Amino acid sequence: MPHRMVQAIRHVGFEDLGTFAAPLQEAGFSIDYVDAADGDLGSLDPLRADILVVLGGPIGVYDHVAYPVIAQELDFVRARLEGDRPTLGICLGAQLMAAALGARVYPGPCKEIGWSALQLTEAGDQGPLAALRGAPVLHWHGDTFDLPQGCDLLASTDICRHQAFSRGPNVLALQFHAEAVAKKFEHWLIGHACELEATKISSIHLRANAGQHARGLESRAQAMIGEWLCGLA
Repeated sequence: MPHRMVQAIRHVGFEDLGTFAAPLQEAGFSIDYVDAADGDLGSLDPLRADILVVLGGPIGVYDHVAYPVIAQELDFVRARLEGDRPTLGICLGAQLMAAALGARVYPGPCKEIGWSALQLTEAGDQGPLAALRGAPVLHWHGDTFDLPQGCDLLASTDICRHQAFSRGPNVLALQFHAEAVAKKFEHWLIGHACELEATKISSIHLRANAGQHARGLESRAQAMIGEWLCGLA
């Protein structure tokens, strides 16, 4: 079998591929993490990887002055999408994809942090996200985006209308976190402790909800990513 590679752009260590890693490896892909903070994207070919995954992180698309790596990522993702190469974005990754497709990214009405189910659109219910139907997923974001032109809205919540979009079979953007791993959830709580304190969101409450929902999400998330892989053009 020819060597196939997933390139994952990572912003903080604990926001990795999580439960998506196993089905990707089982499908024959090796995984190559690229840490955005290293600033190496300019030397890489955005079209080379068989699949690009842009992971989450605590900075915003409009923070490009404070964090110049954002501009580098936007160029990388834009070139990738222009080539219609298989691309998956999660949270910040989804926001970067939306911006690269010409949509506006901006602060949402409030922080959406916690566990709740998605409201799937008809398009979402007929695609890979159907595996998540009715299951609470992890939300951890403050920003949102307009739906890019030519894309299909797949899911919403009461707080955030644009939770996921696709453009054909190869481009999938998820504002939420389906990849979170139950046994690693404490990393999220410690890693985002300052944000939780600032927003007065209880780590005790989040931990308890993770205990109820995270393990059930893992199998559904793996089914979702498997469906997406099967449909790639």
